[in-house]
Amino acid sequence: VFIAQSRASGSHRDVEDEELTRIFVMIPKTYTEEDLREKFKMYGDIEYCSIIKNKTTGESKGLGYVRYLKPSQAARAIEECDRSYRAILAEPKNKSSESFEHDYYSNTMRPELRGNALPFCMQPEFCGFEKAETRIQEPVSKRLSVVSRLPFIQEQLFALFDLVPGLEYCDVQRDPHTNSGYAVIQYSTAASAIYAKYKLHGFEYPPGNRLTVIFLEDGNDSSE
Repeated sequence: VFIAQSRASGSHRDVEDEELTRIFVMIPKTYTEEDLREKFKMYGDIEYCSIIKNKTTGESKGLGYVRYLKPSQAARAIEECDRSYRAILAEPKNKSSESFEHDYYSNTMRPELRGNALPFCMQPEFCGFEKAETRIQEPVSKRLSVVSRLPFIQEQLFALFDLVPGLEYCDVQRDPHTNSGYAVIQYSTAASAIYAKYKLHGFEYPPGNRLTVIFLEDGNDSSE
């Protein structure tokens, strides 16, 4: 596993400091910063822990940050911690926390679990997802079409889209006449498919080859 530096990023040190050492996790609302540190210290040297709180009530939102001294420690924590923490690399600090929280919820939560049924009793902030729906002009679904001018390798494409939780299958097809790549991707929820399209449409894979990702009709009611 390796992490590629974005062309838009600054120096390697800036990237390492901002993007590769801080992880974002889902935690019980009862956790304190000490509880968070205790759970994640086994993976490396922690620089700091912080819990995201409601600005009005001061209550925990059930989300937190853990920053390590080395990228390898953050990567180990993401790989080895319990899946209930849903650990991912945190966005750089120059992205608003509200925007990142919205992306995170869209990525990790099943839409039908909104309200009191959310894990750890989280009932937030999902209103941001509702607002985002009004900006989506095309019908959404749990299924995506991926097109490339280069052929795909099944295992590599699966690994790329499996970065978004909920991947159900990846079916790679090949046009013998054009040698271009075509694949059908399906997720367990529309939220995961939306997030995958948002993150991977236009992504260069391999470098210099942009992916085109669009929704495919899956037979379900897209209004859900």
